[in-house]
Amino acid sequence: MKVLIVGSGGREHAIAASVAKSTKVDKIYCAPGNAGIGELAECVPIGAMEFDKIVMFAKEKKIDLTIVGMDDPLVGGLVDELEAAGLQAFGPRKNAAILEGSKAFSKDLMKKYNIPTAAYENFDHAEAAEAYLETAKFPVVLKADGLALGKGVLICKDLPEAKEGVKSIMLDKKFGSAGNQMVIEEFMTGREVSVLSFVDGKTIKTMTSAQDHKRALDGDQGPNTGGMGTFSPSPFYTQEVDAFCRKHIYQPTVDAMAAEGREFKGIIFFGLMLTEDGPKVLEYNARFGDPEAQVVLPRMKNDMIEVMQACIDGKLDEIDLQFEDNAAVCVVLASEGYPVSYEKGYVIHGLDRFDEKEGYYCFHAGTKRAEEGIVTNGGRVLGITAKGRDLKEARANAYEAAEWVTFENKYMRHDIGKAIEEV
Repeated sequence: MKVLIVGSGGREHAIAASVAKSTKVDKIYCAPGNAGIGELAECVPIGAMEFDKIVMFAKEKKIDLTIVGMDDPLVGGLVDELEAAGLQAFGPRKNAAILEGSKAFSKDLMKKYNIPTAAYENFDHAEAAEAYLETAKFPVVLKADGLALGKGVLICKDLPEAKEGVKSIMLDKKFGSAGNQMVIEEFMTGREVSVLSFVDGKTIKTMTSAQDHKRALDGDQGPNTGGMGTFSPSPFYTQEVDAFCRKHIYQPTVDAMAAEGREFKGIIFFGLMLTEDGPKVLEYNARFGDPEAQVVLPRMKNDMIEVMQACIDGKLDEIDLQFEDNAAVCVVLASEGYPVSYEKGYVIHGLDRFDEKEGYYCFHAGTKRAEEGIVTNGGRVLGITAKGRDLKEARANAYEAAEWVTFENKYMRHDIGKAIEEV
């Protein structure tokens, strides 16, 4: 079969690597892709939001399955457009992708169906938000309602900082139209855990757990990013936590979406906070996390296409989802200055050292092919993933492999997964 993947980041490279292992797949295309994906797929110069071109290309090439990797085209309704053209697509339709597309919607959904989450209020106007903050308990969390590349969240320790945050999100539109509406949420403390899941509208099958590191600098300092590294599994995600989440969070979310007439087929990413009062939902995403996919998918034993097909056909209950009994750590190699400002176009050296059979992966995020070779083309450049028998070994392997790659202005955090060594 022919598969088209929509997107251009490390997540899409990880998806492409999994799809390439399927015995069902003869040909992979990616729109627009990157230099690394180009080694597995034929990259086509079509942007992820160019829906008409994507549909036309899929019809022309007789694509059997389109996998939409990114949030923007999912929330924008690309799956609906593909299906309307008689094409098969993996990912939620527009009315279900709102689970990620609007934080106000997802918070209201959780309140209505008693799914554990932080206390919150939604606001359409800056004045009302500022008035509410006058009586709030600090710290608080401000969240732009819409999509903001994982950066539309501000943690504010006092009233002046929170008022500046409201101005930044709602008046200055730092995150564009994502800030037209805003959520003010109580600040939760505890361990963060990410759990990805496959969903077929009624059945949910969770993948192995992971944990992301969002801040740009060591010690969880600096601005929020799209993710600077991950590890999987999380030692904090115990059997007790899993049992609680299955009963009170995972299945109730799928059932709630169905009850609202928003049947969800695709990936639900659960961002969880393990608080003293039990697990609570921090956020939902309607697609694979990035870089979480880069540590979860290499550990998946199943044929990716079989699982996705089961989601589309409503037969996920027939799939025995399995993961290797090991660990993986991903260290993101970024351009110095990310996520604020950075230079690109630097030649990358050392990419030929990686061997998946040995448990080492190099997922491209911001790269492109130029005359002089593969060059940097983004803030997050590469995701260096390594497996190990346990998290400690995987972490040592990932940092060893991170040194194989060099490029000018290379930057990485040195404490990805450090917390796991304290467990």
